[in-house]
Amino acid sequence: MTDFRGDGPVPVRDGDTQRRVRRSPLLYTAPIVLLAVLTAVLGWEIVRANMSEAARTQWPWRLQLLDMEPLGSLLAVAAGAVLARAQYARTVRPYLGWRADWTTGQLRGGAPEWRVGLLNGGSHTAVIEDYACRVVLRGGPPGAGGPWTDVQGAAAALTAAGLIVGEDFQLVQMGNFPLVPAGGGYETATVGAFSRRFVDEVEALYLRVRVADAVGDSHERIMDALKGARSAAYRRPAA
Repeated sequence: MTDFRGDGPVPVRDGDTQRRVRRSPLLYTAPIVLLAVLTAVLGWEIVRANMSEAARTQWPWRLQLLDMEPLGSLLAVAAGAVLARAQYARTVRPYLGWRADWTTGQLRGGAPEWRVGLLNGGSHTAVIEDYACRVVLRGGPPGAGGPWTDVQGAAAALTAAGLIVGEDFQLVQMGNFPLVPAGGGYETATVGAFSRRFVDEVEALYLRVRVADAVGDSHERIMDALKGARSAAYRRPAA
């Protein structure tokens, strides 16, 4: 059994990585903006406090925004909210991964298939926001491949190349699908099954999965569903 999992903020590319692509404007940006405003007000009040009485009668130094005591309390609350949010976001962060193995059961005729499953190794449920595929056929120029598309578009590209749905490949459409925590067993949601012919004729099938976590942040992972399928270390079932 092969298990490919990875994490870490890295540039977007066709690979096997995860990164955060968006933070919640309400739950992330707003507390930081509030903290920055209160810090600026504190700086203003500190400067005013060090001015002479005569100077504080002149404009703009006579402008008092907040008393120091309530300002300090508000700053403590805002800083606590930012830190608490950061800690909670780390706790509920999903860890997207995938598993694959040669098995049987999804394709017609009981032929050997490379079955790929998606999993969430985090501690909280994440919801799929976007799911896209990119097909790279064997024999093309290095780095060449089709555009990012949905499952129907990928299936159309594959059938145009002579591959047969249900016999050479099976792709699963996903939208607003909840990925529950995998737990110790690493249960997966099947995303596709691919025949030996498919593995021989398709160089790579990239899957781009974007999910939203419990605090509204979005995380994305790009993975090659055929990674490892051609390795001699795998014991393929007899045809």
